[in-house]
Amino acid sequence: MAKQLSGSRRALATLLALAALGAVWEVRRLAAADAAPTRAGGATMDENLKVATFAGGCFWCMEPPFDKVDGVTATTSGYTGGHTVNPTYEQVSSGTTGHAESLQVTYDPARVSYEKLLEVYWHNIDPLARDRQFCDAGEQYRSAIFYHDEEQKRLAEASRQALEQSGRFKQPIVTQIVPAGPFYPAEDYHQDYYKKNPIRYKFYRYSCGRDQRLQELWGAP
Repeated sequence: MAKQLSGSRRALATLLALAALGAVWEVRRLAAADAAPTRAGGATMDENLKVATFAGGCFWCMEPPFDKVDGVTATTSGYTGGHTVNPTYEQVSSGTTGHAESLQVTYDPARVSYEKLLEVYWHNIDPLARDRQFCDAGEQYRSAIFYHDEEQKRLAEASRQALEQSGRFKQPIVTQIVPAGPFYPAEDYHQDYYKKNPIRYKFYRYSCGRDQRLQELWGAP
């Protein structure tokens, strides 16, 4: 009887996990279905500002930590690192365009350093996961730092090396550091999703296990 109960509990746990994963994807599907496929517009950037580009899985979840940073003037969810021109969310989600869901961070280097942005980035991803982040699997959810100049490349590589030498992780860090290419802003409904749809966003984030895994990797925030 005890063995039967144990097996039943395992089966129930598996069903609950599958249901939660299905609910996660339903949130993203509903977000796409509810919105018209319009693109976020690009404003002319002040010459004193700089841009950093990061991929860390779902871009909805990458916006909040950077929006909180003093000196960050804008964040834009979008797609980069692929071969299709001006891809749609549906195309990127299919995993056929080579793009990663990414975040373009516009910042004032007089107020915040690129090193600080790297620190925020690392503490909001799982650098040990290859071609996935949390519950989202596929090349489109890979973690990557897209550098815009040699200084960003140098700082990104130095930060990864320091993390590797820290002894924090036994597994290898698989986050890519690659040159930045064309960045395509995502559809309007993806921008500031956590502000526009806070309930759906919080449900998705929790169901995806993002904060639970981040605490395992980095400790309590």
